[in-house]
Amino acid sequence: MSIDPQLRRLALSSLMLGFVGPTPPEWLLAALADGLGGVVLFGSNLGDGREVRRLTDSMRAAAGHEILISLDEEGGEVTRLDTQRGSASPGAAALGQLDDPAMTEAVYAEIGWRLVEAGIDMNLAPVADVNTDPLNPVIGLRSFSCDPQVAARHVAAAVRGLQGAGVAACVKHFPGHGATRADSHHGVAVLDRSRAQIEAVELEPFRAAIAAGAMSIMTGHLVVPALDGLVATVSPAITTGLLRGELGFAGTIFTDALEMKAISQTIGMVEGFVQALIAGADSIETGALDYPELLSEIPAAVQRAVTEGRLSEQRLRDAAERTQRLTGSRRRGAPAVLTLAERALLAPAAASASERSIEIMGELPVLERPLVVECATPAGMASGALPWSLAEPLAELLPGSEVLRVSSAPDVPAILSRSQGRGLVVLVRDPARAEWQRPLIEATQRHPAAVIVDAGWPEQLAVSTPVIRTRGVAPGLMAAAAAALAAPYASTTQIQETSV
Repeated sequence: MSIDPQLRRLALSSLMLGFVGPTPPEWLLAALADGLGGVVLFGSNLGDGREVRRLTDSMRAAAGHEILISLDEEGGEVTRLDTQRGSASPGAAALGQLDDPAMTEAVYAEIGWRLVEAGIDMNLAPVADVNTDPLNPVIGLRSFSCDPQVAARHVAAAVRGLQGAGVAACVKHFPGHGATRADSHHGVAVLDRSRAQIEAVELEPFRAAIAAGAMSIMTGHLVVPALDGLVATVSPAITTGLLRGELGFAGTIFTDALEMKAISQTIGMVEGFVQALIAGADSIETGALDYPELLSEIPAAVQRAVTEGRLSEQRLRDAAERTQRLTGSRRRGAPAVLTLAERALLAPAAASASERSIEIMGELPVLERPLVVECATPAGMASGALPWSLAEPLAELLPGSEVLRVSSAPDVPAILSRSQGRGLVVLVRDPARAEWQRPLIEATQRHPAAVIVDAGWPEQLAVSTPVIRTRGVAPGLMAAAAAALAAPYASTTQIQETSV
């Protein structure tokens, strides 16, 4: 079938491809010159995150015109710039716990300036999902709160921070992924909530984002029976009827990745692209892998849909225009140069937020030569494996610290024996989902100088042991927890030295 050149270019202008590895393949560079709308970057593309500007400049040079370059830099558990060292920013849950919107805005402004310097147009953040289900397998710490009002004010602050720095915010995952028990990376997630619940909870942060001027909103691969029987990504009722019509959003509608199994293993990526356009999406992401075949398959499918009357050329032109609005956003509404003084005010925001966000429950003991048991639960699909350590910063503060990392049911008697005569620190994450941690949590009550560090979505642990909640494993949060753990030892040492 011969493809109409105009339809081909319109179809490609709404397509956001990914690629594997640090070097863009030739087929991708050629597609950019041929009208491809843009690229979504992932960890495999960015290495240590220090040479991203060279990569983004090279892709723009190959295109010969403005393109949309985006990535997921949520901070905390989901980072692309810092995959090799852990996020420079605390995650949403820690910021929501602190509940200082000015601090959240400052943290996201710092993220925004890093992205400006890297040549990024749009950040696929913040997460607006209200994490009302503690067993949610994909949102968790990526959410600001289980309280819709708290989440709403921090989503708005994050939007202001990013867009004040000159990066478009893409708020996700509409109409809300926080009350689901499935991960849409692996299959269709169902938001089994009433319309009244959705209005009162799920939609509140999205309303706040729209009021704050968010330039883009991402739809999620969610079935919401109270709204429609179709996945939200391809639902006209949700994408156009609710988001555009009822909420009045006039910006760019982005979709979650088509390669996620909720789409790729149901209607397929090509038909998913066409149906998302029909539903009202403007910019459609494929995901992190190489899909050169889509450069021919998608324009052909779009032309068939136009011929069949399922899709209009005007819808294609509207989508292309809205996608184009986001290109070059890193230069709009932001100062041409951030002065050293201004940067100095922003840089400490993440460290300060990390220090202030941790919760301490109970009286922390003096820890002598602590054994630090780190429970390494599986990484999520959205985050991937990230480097993290509590023992490392603690060893700098407490002499004789030792680490034991476990990833399955540990030998609890052996750990208690090994920790005799010394302190015991046990770091856990989401024991409600990884129950093999429970015996270790219970064992801390049999130790005279033990502390639990809860680094996941917080849970009420039925123990008398002191608990520190960090809501994440970002380096700043681990450093803040280490400082808190070491403080009683430091105070005791100081008193002893003074008395001598």
